[in-house]
Amino acid sequence: MTDKIRYSDEELEEFKQIILERLEKSKKIYAELKANITNGDGELSSTAPTFKVLEEGATTLSKELNGLLAQKEMVYIKCLEAALVRIENKTYGICRKTGKLIPKERLRIVPHATLTVEAKMEENK
Repeated sequence: MTDKIRYSDEELEEFKQIILERLEKSKKIYAELKANITNGDGELSSTAPTFKVLEEGATTLSKELNGLLAQKEMVYIKCLEAALVRIENKTYGICRKTGKLIPKERLRIVPHATLTVEAKMEENK
């Protein structure tokens, strides 16, 4: 096997399509989470004070969880957008530590990856 220094334009286009699909899904998820935070009033309503306190607590907890999930989703979106920039620069799929190509199998699973598995494991030590 010859050591390639970068992926071909055809291969980059394949990865671009994968990233665009994931980006579209992720943006929808983010929009739903954001909507749940801003106008996520509970459907249960009771005049009993105990239920009202519990309901407000549950609503607050739900909004906090949705906020955390939305933050994580936004980080993922930014990573995918950065991967698109790397595709345009033709540096996509090159490990930032070793300079070797990240295997296609890894990029298909984690399209925003910037490290080979080995480099990632080394970094996590």
